[in-house]
Amino acid sequence: MTSARVGEWRKLPINLAELCINTTLRSGQSFRWRNFGEDEWSCTLHGRIISLRQDATHLHYRSIFPASKQVSTREKNDGDDDTQALLRHYFNLDPNLTQLYEQWSSADPNFKKKAPKFTGIRILKQDAWEALVGFICSSNNNIARISQMVEKLCIHYGPLIGHIGSQPFHDFPSPDALTNKKVEQHLRELGFGYRAKYLHQTALIVANDRDKGWLDGLRNPESPAFGLSSSSAGPMKEQGRDGYRAAHEQLLALQGVGPKVADCVCLMGLGWGEAVPVDTHVWQIAQRDYKFGRGRHRSLTKDTYDAIGNHFRKLWGKEAGWAHSVLFTADLRTFAERLTTKIEVKEEEKEVGGALTESVQTVSNIVRLRPKRELENGAGESQELVAVKRSRVRRKSRPN
Repeated sequence: MTSARVGEWRKLPINLAELCINTTLRSGQSFRWRNFGEDEWSCTLHGRIISLRQDATHLHYRSIFPASKQVSTREKNDGDDDTQALLRHYFNLDPNLTQLYEQWSSADPNFKKKAPKFTGIRILKQDAWEALVGFICSSNNNIARISQMVEKLCIHYGPLIGHIGSQPFHDFPSPDALTNKKVEQHLRELGFGYRAKYLHQTALIVANDRDKGWLDGLRNPESPAFGLSSSSAGPMKEQGRDGYRAAHEQLLALQGVGPKVADCVCLMGLGWGEAVPVDTHVWQIAQRDYKFGRGRHRSLTKDTYDAIGNHFRKLWGKEAGWAHSVLFTADLRTFAERLTTKIEVKEEEKEVGGALTESVQTVSNIVRLRPKRELENGAGESQELVAVKRSRVRRKSRPN
């Protein structure tokens, strides 16, 4: 095992309404966080292993650096590093999430209904290349399998950062690491299937055919990479800001990237909050809760895809993708129990037209229908639909 420099546990004040890592890190955004016992999460970010725990008032964190990392004068003087700043950036902590939820709830009764059970969901500010690779892997896949694929990529092609116990942690591989002509066949052997070709070809394009920094150049300037200053992204339009539309179009030129994958990368890797990825989950939500699926939007065509995005942008504004992700998370089977309730309602005996009527209504028999719906070009899980049946109504009449 490689030696390492293990930091002390530190804490960042934040409540669960503003950030809930147990929901955010399971919401299909990032696929590298590992959950160890006692709700501890660990991942490599910016050349270090970060471990997280959370209670009602604080996010607790610890950094593990390779022993070879140069220690700055500031770190020598106060024992600190830039991990807290990195976490504030990565978890996108500057916006007041409580205010955003209130804004989205006031505009949308459906959001207002679902949101109270899914507070603290943040859109991560991930590395753009990692987001691109992760969502290419998401094609016709589910969260568990995507996570396995991404872990294999890191183990076989990413640099080793250190260990927690006996568990190795590798950083994410660079585009150059996936350009060797043997990579595609090796990824097929590792179980990537047709995605192996897409990953290899996209790595070749990014590494050899695009200028250095091209991908980060597509970022929303209001949401720059870690350590850089922000600038204006221009006015919001019905179909999103000009920079978002340009980034989306350029991503479509890559192998394995369709409209949905491009929107995932724009939202979770490039900081364009108005990007609304529409997969089968979101299509079902649009039909069930927003009256799509009729007329010219009967099926999920490109026209319908664009119409759903425009509808949500009009409803929620320039962070429409963030609001949409709350509803997406609420629709995942992983969290279905939060929306499943069992309620019994009894009406007192009362006189109705001279007869005593006892009415008992039991809301029970929660029926779970689990059709297997793999996401089209996207991450997700089997959808669990909950139907609630009203059971018996018992009536008794008083004898004359």
